Amino acid sequence: MALTEARIAACASHKDLFELLSEELQARLPNGQDRDLDLFLKRIRLIPVGLRAMAATYSSMLAWPSTNLGWHFCNWCHRAYCEETLWALRELEAFEYADAFAQAYEMAQPYWHQIIQLQWEDFPKWYNRSQFHEMTLPLSKRLWELQKIDDGLLGYWTRYARKYRIR
Repeated sequence: MALTEARIAACASHKDLFELLSEELQARLPNGQDRDLDLFLKRIRLIPVGLRAMAATYSSMLAWPSTNLGWHFCNWCHRAYCEETLWALRELEAFEYADAFAQAYEMAQPYWHQIIQLQWEDFPKWYNRSQFHEMTLPLSKRLWELQKIDDGLLGYWTRYARKYRIR
């Protein structure tokens, strides 16, 4: 069943609306579609702007409550995807998240080549001892605090959907 204004309005809770939005994203972007980030970016740019922003922030929403922000760049060391994530946070009007992410992304630039070269299993040892970790830790702590307010990033998804009825 298509995502409509009536279906959005019928969702009483953030949880119900999030489930509806997730179903719509799943239908448009089946599992595994995000493994090739270049292809993923091409695909999400074909869907409505709000859903595109939600798709671009989905992995962040899952990761940020429990990890340090610097880990984002280990898991998704892809400049275009990071820029899409920043655009998406702004589109969703999650401006504090966007500011923290933009700062961390800028901090990551001097380490970008090193992050790319590290094997995934070697990243924690390097990162936990790095200046990059120390620099991003205050930003991570702020994101952890934000995640406790108004359903965190999930709340931005649902408020956006209610405000704009997905455009």
